Amino acid sequence: MNFKRMINTIDMHVAGEPLRIIMSGLPTIKGETQLERRAYCIEHLDGIRNFLMNEPRGHEGMYGCIITPPAEEGSDFGVLFMHNEGWSTMCGHGIIAVVTVMIETGACGDNSDKRRFVIDSPAGKVIAQAQYDADGELLVTFENVPSFVYLEDITLDIEGKQLNADVVFGGAFYVFLNNSLLNLTQRRENLTEFKNWGAAIKAEVEKKYTIQHPLEEDLNGIYGVIFSEELKEPGTWQNVTIFADKQIDRSPCGTGTSAKAAQLFNDSTIGGGDAFMNRSITGGIFKGEVTAETKVGEYEAVIAKVSGKANTSGFHTFVLEASDEMPEGFLLQ
Repeated sequence: MNFKRMINTIDMHVAGEPLRIIMSGLPTIKGETQLERRAYCIEHLDGIRNFLMNEPRGHEGMYGCIITPPAEEGSDFGVLFMHNEGWSTMCGHGIIAVVTVMIETGACGDNSDKRRFVIDSPAGKVIAQAQYDADGELLVTFENVPSFVYLEDITLDIEGKQLNADVVFGGAFYVFLNNSLLNLTQRRENLTEFKNWGAAIKAEVEKKYTIQHPLEEDLNGIYGVIFSEELKEPGTWQNVTIFADKQIDRSPCGTGTSAKAAQLFNDSTIGGGDAFMNRSITGGIFKGEVTAETKVGEYEAVIAKVSGKANTSGFHTFVLEASDEMPEGFLLQ
C-alpha cells in the first residue's frame, strides 16, 4: 500500500450532529488571526476538507474541525470549522464537542483538569466551561460572540408565498421564520421540503439584501435558514436548521440558539437571565440564556450562553492511497 496522506481524527456527535476533529496529519496553517487562518484553509486545504467531509469517508451531513494554536494572547486554542460546502465562521455544537475532547482525552496537556477555556474562532472569542453532572456526564456551556438582530420583519416573496422573517447573527447569519408560514410540520418526512425552501429563502435574502457584519469584513452572507416554532411546553422552541449546501443540522444548532436568544430578547419574549430550551429534529436539546447586553457597531446585541453534551463516536485513521482515483471524494445528494 502506498499512502499519500494519513489523517487521524476523533469523531464526536452532539444530539446526532457529527464533528470530525482532526488530531494529526495536517500541514502548518498560516495566519495570525483565525480569519486569516480560515482564508488560508479555503485557498490551500480545501482538498483535505473534501477528503474528510465527502463520501466515501464522510457524507452530506458531515462536519469537521481543526484545532489550532491560540491566535490571541490569553486564549487556550483556536478552532476552524468545515462542512459540505466550505469553512464556517463559528459552530456551537463544535465548541461543545471540542471542549469535551480536550477534557476527556487530556489533549490539553498540563491543562487536562481545566474546566474553563478561552477559544479563538473566526467569528471572535468564545468562552467555554464544563462540569460533570450527577450521572458523570460532561455538560459544556459556552458564551458566544455577541448576537444581534440584523434585519427585522422583512418580507420575502417566494413561489407565490409571502413570508415574514428576521435575519439574526449568532456567530453566523441566519434567516428565522416560522414553518407554519409554509404549512409544514417539523416531521422527518418533510425534510426534503425544508431543504429546498431553505435554499430558496437563502438565495432570495442574499439577492434582496446585503448581509454584512458591521465590524468584520469577512463575516458576510447567509449561513443558514432556521424554521422555528414555539412548543406547548413553556419556554421551549423547536427548529429545523438548513445550512451550507442544504445540510440539515441534527443538533438544535449552537450558533442558531445564540441567534434565537437575540431574537427572543429583541421582541421581549425573554429578558436578561431568562433561559429557554431549543430542540432539534432529532429531539436533542440545548439550553439558551441571555447573560448580558452589549453593542456591535450600531446594533443592540446580547451575549448568549448555550449548554449541551457531546459523545464520542469513533477514533479514525483516514488514508489516501496513491492509486485512489477519487482523492477528494464526492457527494450524492
